[in-house]
Amino acid sequence: MISREEAIQLLEDCIKSENMRKHCLASEAVLRAVARRLGRNEEEWGLAGLLHDIDVEITNADPFTHGPYAEKLLKGKVSDEMLDAIVMHNEVATGKERTTEFQHALAAGETITGLITATTLVYPDKKLASVQAKSVTKRMKQKAFAASVKRENILECEQIGIPIHEFAELSVNAMRDVSDNLGL
Repeated sequence: MISREEAIQLLEDCIKSENMRKHCLASEAVLRAVARRLGRNEEEWGLAGLLHDIDVEITNADPFTHGPYAEKLLKGKVSDEMLDAIVMHNEVATGKERTTEFQHALAAGETITGLITATTLVYPDKKLASVQAKSVTKRMKQKAFAASVKRENILECEQIGIPIHEFAELSVNAMRDVSDNLGL
């Protein structure tokens, strides 16, 4: 499997947007925390979070090619299970529904990072240290807030046995751990 150092280099080669790189780092942190909570491979799940959007700039985030194109970039470098989760984080491209724990975890984990970031940015200090999980779950119910964030993806956390309030807490804490890298 690809090392984290190799994954970071690949990320830097493929993604030029600083904000997108930060999203990938946040997703890595959340996926590592979810893996720890579920007793799964923290390194593998973290790398899935880090690399899930590796093709987003190449495909211009086209919903019909984003995900499957990543398979071309990552085939032979990561496990088949990780590759599957990365491809399936954008279910639109495959026309299939997510079914595995890893697929649900990646979809929920990478999506909640957007809601947490948006929540952080409305705080006066714009710092993750100020964000409470209950604020994130409250924002979940406000459809106009961060309207592009797919709440149904975040709620897939419940399909892997983590209630939304616990998932929000776990995710906020994970992102706090890397807040310096996120600029939050």
